[in-house]
Amino acid sequence: MPETFDLVLKNGTIATHEGERAGDIGVKDGRIAAIGTFSGEQAGETIDCTGLHILPGVIDTQVHFREPGLEHKEDLETGANAAVMGGVTAVFEMPNTIPQTTSSTALEDKLNRAKGRMSCDYSFFMGGTAENCELLGELEQLPGCCGVKVFMGSSTGSLLVSDDKTLGEILKRIRRRAAFHSEDEDRLNDRKSLRIPGDPTSHPVWRDEETAMKSTQRLVTIAEKHQARIHVLHVTTAQEMAYLAKHKNFASVEVTPHHLTMAAPDCYERLGTYAQMNPPVRDAKHRQALWEAIRNRTVDVLGSDHAPHTREEKDKPYPQSPSGMTGVQTLLPLMLDAVNGGKLSLQRLVELTSDGPRRLYDIKGKGRIAEGYDADFSVVDMKRRQTITNDWIASKCGWTPYDGMKVMGWVTGTVIRGKRVMWEGEILHRGDGKPVQFR
Repeated sequence: MPETFDLVLKNGTIATHEGERAGDIGVKDGRIAAIGTFSGEQAGETIDCTGLHILPGVIDTQVHFREPGLEHKEDLETGANAAVMGGVTAVFEMPNTIPQTTSSTALEDKLNRAKGRMSCDYSFFMGGTAENCELLGELEQLPGCCGVKVFMGSSTGSLLVSDDKTLGEILKRIRRRAAFHSEDEDRLNDRKSLRIPGDPTSHPVWRDEETAMKSTQRLVTIAEKHQARIHVLHVTTAQEMAYLAKHKNFASVEVTPHHLTMAAPDCYERLGTYAQMNPPVRDAKHRQALWEAIRNRTVDVLGSDHAPHTREEKDKPYPQSPSGMTGVQTLLPLMLDAVNGGKLSLQRLVELTSDGPRRLYDIKGKGRIAEGYDADFSVVDMKRRQTITNDWIASKCGWTPYDGMKVMGWVTGTVIRGKRVMWEGEILHRGDGKPVQFR
């Protein structure tokens, strides 16, 4: 008897971090059972992927879904729906909610809120603070926790850790890779007078390159002292990239699609406060350096830094306007367009969105198309031309800075643990997400 599968994806081009090949994928009990050539009779369900590429499920390791406490901007359900609409199969969610995720109780609350509501798989960061640093070695190991996140600048309350002593205490106690927002808080405070009311083009002047570089140098020095692994989020400057390239033994690096596709001053003149984020979008020189860092492999992962605000909030005059924009739904379409534009290979994109997260965070059973791994797939049409619109955005805030942008390369479907969760713009299964597991 031929082997039978619950699902077979037929006639697609399988794209992995090792390259591309034609073939079918057989799925059984939510995992990849075999890769080869299979007949339709061998499956309970068959998906014809002729003309499509099958990627390992995209893992977005930086999203802010705002729940609890800020659900008027986004919640776990709407954020996860946006993720699967954009081909993202799993997300790592950030701790700056109300209350902040800094305890086992807060983590358990988020996991309970996610169950039965999130359509993608999920995990939550534990915020590292001066108050909980002695417990972080235990907290980072809790089920459903992807690691520790530390805000060195641009945060409020106990989540702000701006002094070297506390940073050292945190890194001394943890064993997993910690993620950092790296901006120097003292320099930000000293330069606040450079903000020009009503003029968002002054945002990157206030939060200048030295604000980022000074913080990152401090961070790497402390990490090397404690032999700790760190992950520097949303790196934006040429200086940081050159520096981090020399310290890859301790530091891994993330960039965002926003910083790869926008440049000052044009984005601020065109979008106003809707282009405002932290660290800021900088000029084309820095954008070029980010692309070069992708090519020379200084960059390890792409994260969306999805951080939505309502239109009413973003319409406030600068600097009363909040920083952040949507991104989880547009991450993959933007990067597929970049592949078609020759800026990176599809193989490199897979490294940055699935194999890279798997490697950095020791994710169990995800990030690869291989037997025994979860049957998580981002199915894409590399030749499809589409226009990104606000109407397509599933996030609660209902807007994207890319409204009206034409891209080549589009997400056809999102398959999670062998289930077709989204196909051709329609969410078919809601609320079936599960916590990501780690080794």
